[in-house]
Amino acid sequence: MGWTKDAGTVPMRGGPDAVDRATVGIVVKGYPRLSETFIAQEMLGLQRRGLSFRIISLRRPTDAATHPVHEAITAPVDYLPEYLHEDAGRVWRGWRAARRLPGYGRALRTWLNDLRRDPTPNRGRRFGQACVLAAELDPGITHLYAHFLHTPASVARYAAMMRGISWSVSAHAKDIWTTPAWEKREKLSDTAWAVTCTAIGARHLKDLAPTAERVELLYHGLDTSDFPPPGARSKRDGRDPHAPVTIVSVGRAVQKKGYDDVLAALRALPFDLNWRFVHVGGGALATRLKQAADIMGLSDRIDWRGALPRSGVIAALQDADIFVLASKIAPDGDRDGLPNVLMEAQVMTLPVVATSVSAIPELIDDRVNGRLVKPGDYTALAAALEELIGDPSARLRLAAAGRARVLGEFSAEAGLDRLAAKFGIDCTKTAGSGAEGRPDAA
Repeated sequence: MGWTKDAGTVPMRGGPDAVDRATVGIVVKGYPRLSETFIAQEMLGLQRRGLSFRIISLRRPTDAATHPVHEAITAPVDYLPEYLHEDAGRVWRGWRAARRLPGYGRALRTWLNDLRRDPTPNRGRRFGQACVLAAELDPGITHLYAHFLHTPASVARYAAMMRGISWSVSAHAKDIWTTPAWEKREKLSDTAWAVTCTAIGARHLKDLAPTAERVELLYHGLDTSDFPPPGARSKRDGRDPHAPVTIVSVGRAVQKKGYDDVLAALRALPFDLNWRFVHVGGGALATRLKQAADIMGLSDRIDWRGALPRSGVIAALQDADIFVLASKIAPDGDRDGLPNVLMEAQVMTLPVVATSVSAIPELIDDRVNGRLVKPGDYTALAAALEELIGDPSARLRLAAAGRARVLGEFSAEAGLDRLAAKFGIDCTKTAGSGAEGRPDAA
């Protein structure tokens, strides 16, 4: 498949959930992606624990920049043809080779059954990509692990059937809530195991799985090793026009992030309250949001910074006084899981204002380690922001509690050890299973 170098193998050490051999193909939507740092951090954590893997991406990167974590990942990457007609020769050769594989008939029947219920071009593209993957897959790879239960899991599932190997999946947010129940049920029946990053998602998937044990809750947690020590926070209170309180948000400009509600809340703040809003992130709705802010008369108080590398995100968090994310359920059912950026803000000692949607209440207790309001309630959002803008002491108290919660209950290391065990790596027998002491740890 044009891999850049041999990934090698890791001897199997594990129980019945462990992959037969250690070389794994990790199937992702796109790589690298600025908005999916949690996937890259997981890959780096598995690499540091000794897992040898190769990255299989369904599309080429579209972000101009990368994060340092991408540079630290040494696994080779291959890109499947995103649009089949653009590489018809490769797809044709893949299909001719795949149809000779022992599991091709089963995969074809499964795909046709799926296509009957979901007659879309995307479903056809998934099968074509799976044929290429199955035909070109290095024989040393005996397990496929997909991030996201929708498209990547479909490609991994069909390809694994063709090759007669096992596969597993990590489910997150949109993929859980927008995938039809029949498809989730059938994929969970076929997969060796599944993990998901929120308790609410785990409960939902356990109800659809053949046994509840098939699905395990594994919080992504947060790798705090690349975050600077928290600095002193300002005591700005919104009264001085020369020292406005800075409110920051990091997230894609899409419906489920609720930036229309953030703008409505900002417009509802008292006119004489001095604040600035900084948004970091790209997204399809960015232009529309800027136009809405202009109509509301807010443009001179807003800094739209677009997508930034990790250093830019951290700098924005360092300079801010409050973090806000108004997540909600989009009309198509899409929603956040547990956004890592909330934990990132908290570990940087920023007080967080968020919404009680999906798994966010698993991290934040209202008025204990942050503020929670109902999703879509911009009036309540404005009230929470106004309260924190005018009360620096409350900001400091909530920020300290938020940082303590993340460090105490949402560390990435324990979850990574449990995930590594799924691949046959016993971290209890590996000296220095945390980031410290590993040869590639910065």
